Amino acid sequence: MPVLDDLTDEQRFETFETFANPAAGKLYEIEHVQPEFTSICPKTGHPDFGTITITYAPSMRCVELKSLKFYLQSFRNHGAYYEEITNKILDDLVLLLRPRRMTVKAQWTPRGGMRSVVTASHWEKEVAHHGE
Repeated sequence: MPVLDDLTDEQRFETFETFANPAAGKLYEIEHVQPEFTSICPKTGHPDFGTITITYAPSMRCVELKSLKFYLQSFRNHGAYYEEITNKILDDLVLLLRPRRMTVKAQWTPRGGMRSVVTASHWEKEVAHHGE
């Protein structure tokens, strides 16, 4: 099996596993925190370190944790800006899970005296009421 860092985005996306939401009729939140997230700065080539927090209200599917961990680790040698990484994670998980809502918050370790936090969110479109 190839190293996840060498996979294309499509191949990396295929590493996800999901399972049926055991409480699909309820509105509740799940929060996953990856405190050791790493990627590469595309400008300097230096490593970036941060904490990724994924909070979502599931609809029909939930993400399996081992596959989520492998997906997040696949960014380890990926060169991209904070904003791109945060939105890529959100877009991939929304496409995979179709959650009611989801927020991905990336809190980056200070470098050069600057600390950055990037938050990207998705909300399910409200279903129109009958007769409207």
